[in-house]
Amino acid sequence: MGAPVFIHPSAIVADGALIGAGTKIWHFCHVMAKARLGERCVLGQNVMVGPDVVIGDGCKLQNNVAVYTGVTLEDEVFCGPSCVFTNVLTPRAFVERKSEFLPTLVKRGATIGANATVICGVTIGRYAMIGAGAVVTRDVRDHALVVGNPARERGWVSRAGDVLGADLKCPRTGEIYRETDHGLVAIV
Repeated sequence: MGAPVFIHPSAIVADGALIGAGTKIWHFCHVMAKARLGERCVLGQNVMVGPDVVIGDGCKLQNNVAVYTGVTLEDEVFCGPSCVFTNVLTPRAFVERKSEFLPTLVKRGATIGANATVICGVTIGRYAMIGAGAVVTRDVRDHALVVGNPARERGWVSRAGDVLGADLKCPRTGEIYRETDHGLVAIV
């Protein structure tokens, strides 16, 4: 049996939500029925997790993040404060579009910066880094650093999160990478 789950008294966790061992859910969060949170996750203040959302182990969602139906976060994803996910491409208040939700996948170890927007239907690659305020409108390759509106590749980051130079060697760990069609892979 793992560490106990912590749920702040002001948080609402609906019956039917699955919460992994050691997860912490802080002030004013709302986790809806059928959401699945892995082990050792941290949900900061005012986080909303919608139904059928899957969040892997070790994820950290900072304050004011809303994760809507259709979004999957693999293990160890970081979502910066107030980052936004969408689930419909052409929303209208007066048109029901729940049948049009598009799946969004954020792969292992990716980081999404504060106030970034991730448009539904994209995949963010492993260990990618989305800059603060970026608007992600298309798939992001593994280890890519993307910034701007719309988000564009500006370089590469290591698994440890350091920006890589032309030699593709991580200054922190010494890992060396090579470029592929899907992004970077470690060759150590």
